Amino acid sequence: MPELPEVEVVRRGLERWVGGRTVADVEVLHPRAVRRHAAGAVDFAARLRGARIGAPRRRGKYLWLPLTDTGHCVLAHLGMSGQLLVQPHDAPDERHLRVRVRFADGTGTELRFVDQRTFGGLSLHETTPDGLPDVLAHIARDPLDPAFDETAFHSALRRRRSTIKRALLDQSLISGVGNIYADEALWRSRLHYDRPTATLTRPRTAELLGHVRDVMNAALAVGGTSFDSLYVNVNGESGYFERALDAYGREGLPCRRCASPIRRSPWMNRSSHFCPRCQRPPRPSR
Repeated sequence: MPELPEVEVVRRGLERWVGGRTVADVEVLHPRAVRRHAAGAVDFAARLRGARIGAPRRRGKYLWLPLTDTGHCVLAHLGMSGQLLVQPHDAPDERHLRVRVRFADGTGTELRFVDQRTFGGLSLHETTPDGLPDVLAHIARDPLDPAFDETAFHSALRRRRSTIKRALLDQSLISGVGNIYADEALWRSRLHYDRPTATLTRPRTAELLGHVRDVMNAALAVGGTSFDSLYVNVNGESGYFERALDAYGREGLPCRRCASPIRRSPWMNRSSHFCPRCQRPPRPSR
């Protein structure tokens, strides 16, 4: 699933090309693309026709299009391969095109949801008074949100009987961080992924959050991280932050600080990449 930088790149593109437009028609080409909308594809399309789209919003990895006249929104689940593309009307259909949204302004572009693996989808939801989709009420603010509470985050870390990478990936604690940017921030912080959260001091937590923000902002500046053609922005372009990664995906390559080979360890059905010299594992508890 794309992480915060990749989703924010898509959100910015949608804000430019889709925000403020009125939906003229919706075509659902594959029912799995709207399977999270319990009333089905026909109802999804009917309720979206005539709706005006507000400024696209994001919290962490989650992206949605507010419908300004209805109190609802379209939540986009990108999954592993979902893409939101803005294309000219006469552009050839993509092989895995699932939903097409046409607009009433006659500008000649439409919004397409493309999903090769059909793990993602679009769904309609009511919004909370804060403007969040109701199904995201439990999702924490992300570290780039001006309202993110560092003090509360540190207190929550100290209370948790967990490890630091597990905490970083807990979307109810801090949203937007996934496997790639967790490994990168931990490498920059010289913290092992199994470091107990209760051992972090307030300054250490602040340092870690600073590295999380730095690595995400660096990724945003170059369009995010793309390891294959499945993550693209609304114009179909890939990001290239993978060229600047220090830990993730660099197994066997020298650490950029100490030249020790980067290691990869199995971790929660994923992998953790780390430097065995710079990121010493915690001592076993007695």
